[in-house]
Amino acid sequence: MRFIGKSWNKEEILRRVGDISQIGGARMVELQEGKERGVRAIDFRCGNGFNFTILPDRGMDISYAEYQGKALGWISPTGQVSPHYFEPEGFGWLRSFFGGLLTTCGLTYAGAPGEDPEAECLVSCVPTEEKDKCYLGLHGRISNTPAEQVVCGGEWEGDDYLIWASGKMRESIVFGECLEMERRIWTYIGERRLFIRDRIKNIGFIPSPLMLLYHINIGFPIVDDGSYLFGAVDKVVPRDEEAEKGVDLYNRFSSPIPGFKEQVFYLELKADEKGIVTVGIANKELMEGIAFYVKFQKSSLPFFTEWKMMGEGVYVVGLEPGNCHVQGRAKEREMGTLEVLQPGQEKIVELEMGVLLKGEIEALKQKLARV
Repeated sequence: MRFIGKSWNKEEILRRVGDISQIGGARMVELQEGKERGVRAIDFRCGNGFNFTILPDRGMDISYAEYQGKALGWISPTGQVSPHYFEPEGFGWLRSFFGGLLTTCGLTYAGAPGEDPEAECLVSCVPTEEKDKCYLGLHGRISNTPAEQVVCGGEWEGDDYLIWASGKMRESIVFGECLEMERRIWTYIGERRLFIRDRIKNIGFIPSPLMLLYHINIGFPIVDDGSYLFGAVDKVVPRDEEAEKGVDLYNRFSSPIPGFKEQVFYLELKADEKGIVTVGIANKELMEGIAFYVKFQKSSLPFFTEWKMMGEGVYVVGLEPGNCHVQGRAKEREMGTLEVLQPGQEKIVELEMGVLLKGEIEALKQKLARV
């Protein structure tokens, strides 16, 4: 175990503590205030200032995260919200979008609200003349779906102490899709990174669309005047006219701007020899240089969206790997990029995200320059 600047074995640690929770671990608690009341939370402490919170009742997503007292993610004006307040229609999803370090979008639809009259489930559950009235809301339901079979714990792996949590969510409807997602999140005492493994399986009996977008929201103080996005970027495509205005500065961030309108860019990112994409945001002024990064397999998440929002109070940059864009399911179907899971078929997605310090940032940038 690497802890407080030294390497320790299991015996050396156990001789110095009454219980391992003295230096790190995971514990389940319940939130009590306002619209968050009753929401289960799992607090992770890595013993070195890297701490984060998982919300089992919000799709096992990650809300608050910090490193040595510095916030990593962005918390929206809604704060943490119970799924009981979820409004699925239209843009109602935004009323419970807490942001956090990670909000998962999906499972059967993600991106902009809209119609999808060709949806398989409508064949049996909606009369033909009513199909065009089927309206899908923004970014899907999974983040507002409480997990079942939630477990958290810790255990020794040799001289390393593993901290983990897992749970299952199901997105289903009578006469329609039935998808199950099993999520496991883990880290180790002494680490500055976490790992996510999602297993999504079609446990129903009809084909089902699968749209996944990992909405990773980086906020102040990582995002500030002078911070920048880094990665092996091959091409930048603005989503619309508003994004076209800022395409030359897609990877540079400023202080908050009154009246700023969101800009969305599709980035084509090059993978390394193992098929892994790495992208992040660095702030060279904070802590003499700090960055937050995310890694993932391009084969499982082939698309990447950057959400640049320099507005007042809504001051955030979204790093969003996914198997889809953010224009909605009908558009994805039209482009031929809509992924479909057949009955019994499953998809596994793995991500790594964490903190880099000054020397590590430069080493990674040099590596990405060779990709």
